[in-house]
Amino acid sequence: MEDNTPVAANETTVETEASLAKYLAATPTIEIGHPEVAAFAARHAAGAGDPVEKAIRLYYAVRDGIRYNPYAFFLSVDGLKASTTLQAGQAWCVPKAILLAACCRAHGIPARLGYADIRNHLSTARMREAMRTDIFYWHGYTSLYLEGRWVRATPAFNIELCRKFNLLPLEFDGRSDSLFHPFDAVGNRHMEYLHYRGEYADVPLDGLIATFRDLYPELWRMGEAGFGTDADFDRDVDAETKGADAPGQKR
Repeated sequence: MEDNTPVAANETTVETEASLAKYLAATPTIEIGHPEVAAFAARHAAGAGDPVEKAIRLYYAVRDGIRYNPYAFFLSVDGLKASTTLQAGQAWCVPKAILLAACCRAHGIPARLGYADIRNHLSTARMREAMRTDIFYWHGYTSLYLEGRWVRATPAFNIELCRKFNLLPLEFDGRSDSLFHPFDAVGNRHMEYLHYRGEYADVPLDGLIATFRDLYPELWRMGEAGFGTDADFDRDVDAETKGADAPGQKR
């Protein structure tokens, strides 16, 4: 895709058929024509009466059907493809947002990829050691054009993870933004949005790579091995929430 110029997350624009075209197109990662992606999108939107209902069904299919796993960290076209995420059944926020965009575009719903830097008070000791910060750069979400306006959706955390970590699950009604809550279910700090990086027609991979190389040097040094084959996010979450075998989660 030649034009991947970002727009501001809160920018109000009058969209036309021409301006929306790039938000309906296939890209190397947003594989709207891939058989598995098309089948997933068709299955979960079946019976929906309008675009809003389709978007809602697809949001929950991605949120809860794909397990959130930040250890499954790949920064490549192949690693971020919608089909790769479906086949793995797990992913971090950026590829989950890509999958939701692909499913929505497959149903004719314009979709953008949005990014923000957030302070994340939910992490594991393994993540804190590798990242050396509680700031998650280029956190990914999806922005959908419904009923004449852009609405943000964040399908990152599946319902099981929310229950383990006492988080308030993010609901989506197709009409209001679905963004991380500042506090969890028991009043502890959860997420803080620090800076919006804009919304794109395709993943700005070069930008992600440059930032991660500079600001996550230890994680970048780990390379394709990532967190290691023995790393299990669910196990680490269980250990931290139960206070066994690992330091307590950061608040």
